[in-house]
Amino acid sequence: MNDGSSSRSLQDFAAGKLSRLGALSLRRSVAETTPRGGAMVERDGRALINFSFNDYLGLAQHPEVIDAAVQAARDFGAGAGASRLVTGAYPLLQTLERRIAAFKGTEDAIVFGSGYLANLAIAPSLVGGGDLILIDALAHSCLHAGASLSGAHVEIFPHNDVDAARAILQEKRAAHSRAMLLTDGVFSMDGDLAPLPALLALADEFDVWALVDDAHGFGVVGADGKGAAYAFDPPACAPLQMGTLSKAAGAYGGYLAASHAVCELLRTRARAFVYTTAPPPAAAGAALKALEIIEADADLRARPLALAARFCAALGLPAPASPIVPVVLGDPDSALAASRALAEAGFLVAAIRPPTVPKGTARLRITFSAAHEEAQVDALADAMRTVLT
Repeated sequence: MNDGSSSRSLQDFAAGKLSRLGALSLRRSVAETTPRGGAMVERDGRALINFSFNDYLGLAQHPEVIDAAVQAARDFGAGAGASRLVTGAYPLLQTLERRIAAFKGTEDAIVFGSGYLANLAIAPSLVGGGDLILIDALAHSCLHAGASLSGAHVEIFPHNDVDAARAILQEKRAAHSRAMLLTDGVFSMDGDLAPLPALLALADEFDVWALVDDAHGFGVVGADGKGAAYAFDPPACAPLQMGTLSKAAGAYGGYLAASHAVCELLRTRARAFVYTTAPPPAAAGAALKALEIIEADADLRARPLALAARFCAALGLPAPASPIVPVVLGDPDSALAASRALAEAGFLVAAIRPPTVPKGTARLRITFSAAHEEAQVDALADAMRTVLT
């Protein structure tokens, strides 16, 4: 072990940074949380109803999904063994990509190890120095990270402000060879939808390639659960449709649904695909079974949004556009206190603080799942009235 001055300075830096974050109520910690079936979890020896998970359809605990994961592991092993371009291309991955493409209505799809990895890969594979990226201010962290990694000039426009995006393009587009527009479909902390028809029309007008991250729309928003694009009539489908398999699908992994040429280019150039081990077979097997269930069960797909609407109606909140309902409290201390009070009442509702959300907008982020019972939703609404008064 190195006990020299460099190790001591690193230790001092980390301890000092943690102390300052703690003083601002911004230090994070990992709490062991054990699933106990349905929406129930156990934390610190207490049973809690989980209103913070992204398992929107309850498929992570679905017995058929679990059985499919187990069978895939038995058939193909615990891990893929290598990147897909070497020896890790076991058959389930190709089958999964074909199923995703069919579900999203595209020529092809490419699966990554996670949604974060997908967004680290897509923009840098398509644009670089001399190009332009426009990105919504509230887009997910991994979209911002991918934009930064690309080396393109990045312009951030105010949340869902199409006019501001247009003004940037009018000023900047002509000076750049290629351009991309990056946005969430359903925004993970606010639950609102991007104005996709207007954004895609703008992208077409200025020859900008639109990438929509629909991690929180897949399976639960839009016609047939096909995502935010299908919440509009006619659907507003971007040429680059990204999503995850770790939320409504209850498994793990990320994907890009796009044209065959684009997917083939990413299989050749995307570092997060080329240089990392393929997702484990269990994750692919689970995702395939989850897709089958999502496509077959309209009532299951509709339940999370219906429960969110029930909760919002009980508290007089605006009708939700997705299963995500934010209750903005402002400062981190208020959000943490409300989260603790709800835990005392038997509910797991996470406090979300900067930098995950902008300063001054610390909040409770409440998510609804098909795994919730109506009585549990009503009980949470009752508890919220007490906490917020």
